[in-house]
Amino acid sequence: MYNSYSTEERTLESYLWWLSGTDQLIPNYSCREQGKVVAVIGGATSALSVQMGTLLDLYHLPQLHSYLKNTQFKNAVGEQVFVDENRRRIYDPCGVLSMTDRCSWVPSAVCSASCPAGFRKLPLEGKPPCCFSCSPCSEGEISRHKDAEQCKKCPEDEYPNEQRDRCLPKIVTFLDVNEPWGKAVTAVAVSLSFLTALVLWVFVKFQDTPIVQANNRNLSYLLLTSLSSCFLCSLLFIGRPTTASCLFRQTVFAVVFTVAVSSILAKTIIVVLAFRVTGPGSRMRMFLHPRAPYCVVLICSGIQGLFCAIWLGTHPPFPEADTSSESRHIILTCNEGSTFAFYCVLGYMGFLALGSFTIAFLARNLPDAFNEAKFITFSMLVFCSVWVSFLPTYQSSKGKAVMIVEIFSILASSAGLLGCIFIPKCLVILLTSWKNNTKQNKSQRSSRSKGFSFFNLISLFSPVSCKTIFLNFF
Repeated sequence: MYNSYSTEERTLESYLWWLSGTDQLIPNYSCREQGKVVAVIGGATSALSVQMGTLLDLYHLPQLHSYLKNTQFKNAVGEQVFVDENRRRIYDPCGVLSMTDRCSWVPSAVCSASCPAGFRKLPLEGKPPCCFSCSPCSEGEISRHKDAEQCKKCPEDEYPNEQRDRCLPKIVTFLDVNEPWGKAVTAVAVSLSFLTALVLWVFVKFQDTPIVQANNRNLSYLLLTSLSSCFLCSLLFIGRPTTASCLFRQTVFAVVFTVAVSSILAKTIIVVLAFRVTGPGSRMRMFLHPRAPYCVVLICSGIQGLFCAIWLGTHPPFPEADTSSESRHIILTCNEGSTFAFYCVLGYMGFLALGSFTIAFLARNLPDAFNEAKFITFSMLVFCSVWVSFLPTYQSSKGKAVMIVEIFSILASSAGLLGCIFIPKCLVILLTSWKNNTKQNKSQRSSRSKGFSFFNLISLFSPVSCKTIFLNFF
């Protein structure tokens, strides 16, 4: 502002004209069509410049004067600017001014460099607003422009790119039969189911042998059939989830497994009753009725079926899209509907398994040539160990890992039952046909078979033994 007029009135007039922006003085109005007033530069020595600061302060405009001592003012961003006693300009970091081609003064922030896209400005404590650090956007967030104050979160069906300056659509995925895990699970489940069917065929072919008849062969048939179904149940967890598959995968698994465990419970109860109920007048003899084991299986399985029916009738499972487990994928899975119902079903199976384990453990030393209580004890120990390990692993898993953990538990526990109870019997049937000869003397058969255990199974795999197994099998 040129303020070298001869009178203060002319100087004041020039100030008001400049503020109005037109030839006609209109106080408190600005008719400027372009440009923005940032500051006013006064004269070099005139005291009038200091006086005019009072007028300009009404319009929140500083008066910049390079040669005044102990002067202070506010710049366009509201920060204080001081001139020291040596008449040197002490610019604040946010108010450094630069000359443009139109001879106007504009602020230029030079305290901190601009933050690129993908970052956000992080204020520094005790520093002016233009002093900041650049912090990368957090996981799942982006910033599209420079000097962003805040990062924005991507929608649930999108994820940030590596630069975190834009969102990309997530890929929909599920445990597919064609991916490595799906192929491995399918191969193992089908193979074990086929092996179980093979064991069932051996038991049917040698159904008249003492080792098959000793512990209720019909229950053995039922147990083998349910075990074969248990292996196949794992296939329900593979493939794109649908309403039907979500409804049946857990309930079918629960009922089929309950049939298997209750069959083992019935076999164990019959063994114990056969030795404990010896008196002719004992009331417990009624439980030795041929239909008693089937009643045990029917009642235990019926209770589980009732639990599943209540589950499906109140809070049934349903398909859902999991958008939070993996950053770049939307995982299609099944929501259990009611976590409480799911754990009630598992808890009931655990209760039956624990009962079978306890009864079999108490009957493990009963004197019998074909007593399978030891094998049932070990199989139930394996079964319970698998499902006890399943619970914390299942709760801490996410995405596809949840289904893989449950599939592994199904296959491992079923394989434990098959291997501990039936594989030793199959080896005895196929290798030692003389032990299965009903015409042999009872004492001879008893003395030769009584010492059979897991430790002498190793001797069964000699070349001669393998030849005997092959001949007996075919």
